[in-house]
Amino acid sequence: MGRFDGKVAVVTGGTSGIGLAAAEQFVREGAYVFITGRRQRELDEAVQQIGQNVTGIQGDISKLEDLDTLFDTVKREKGHLDILFANAGLGSFLPLGEITEAHYYKTFDVNVKGTIFTVQKALPLFPNQKGSIILTGSTAGSMGVPAFSIYGASKAAIRQLVRNWILDIKGTGIRMNVLSPGSVVTPAYDELFGSELDNYLEQAKTDVPLGRVGQVEEIANAVMFLASEESSYLNGIELFADGGVAQI
Repeated sequence: MGRFDGKVAVVTGGTSGIGLAAAEQFVREGAYVFITGRRQRELDEAVQQIGQNVTGIQGDISKLEDLDTLFDTVKREKGHLDILFANAGLGSFLPLGEITEAHYYKTFDVNVKGTIFTVQKALPLFPNQKGSIILTGSTAGSMGVPAFSIYGASKAAIRQLVRNWILDIKGTGIRMNVLSPGSVVTPAYDELFGSELDNYLEQAKTDVPLGRVGQVEEIANAVMFLASEESSYLNGIELFADGGVAQI
C-alpha cells in the first residue's frame, strides 16, 4: 500500500531535477501522474524513465492555452485531481544595471503568471474541494543573492500569493503550501553556472550549515510529506529544504 494509492497528481516542470524526482516517487507510492515540459524529447525521456502510470503533456505554463490542454486532458482521462505540484520555473543571473525587459518578462511570465494560472485552472478539478497544492519557492525569495534579484522577486511573489490564496479558499479542504529548496544539484545548474559550477558547489560547503548541497530525492521527500495526510494541518507555510542556509 502506497501513501497515494488511487490519487491523481500533476507535476509541472516534471522532465528533470526536482520535478522528475517527485513524479517518480508519486508513482512509486501509488499515484497516477501527469507531467509537463516544454521540450517534447525531454518529456518523452522522462515518461520512459518513470515507466508506468504517467502521461506526459508538452506545454509552457506561461501560455494559458497550454494550461487548458493540460487540465482538459486530466479531466478527460481521470476526471479529477488530488495533488498539484506547481514546480515549473526558471531563472538566470543579471545584476542591477544590466536587467532587461526581456529578462524580467521571461522570469515573471513563467514563475509568477504561469504559477498563478496553473493553480487557478487546477482548482475546479479537486473533488469535494479536498487535496494538496505545493508550489516551488526558493531560498532566493528570502535572501539576497548577487545578480539574482528578478528571480528572487518572482519567488517572493509566490510566497505572498499563497498567504492570500489560503484565505480565498478558506473553508475548503484544499491545503496550499510553499516548498523552498536551497542549493540542489539539478540539470538546470549546468546552464545557470556553466564553468563555475564546481566552484559554486565547493563554496556551498562553507555557506550551508549541513556542509553540502541537497539532492533532488531529498526535496522530493519533502514534496511527499506536504502532499500526504502526514501534513494534514499544515496550510500556508513555507517549508525550507535548504540545509539550514536561509535560517542563518
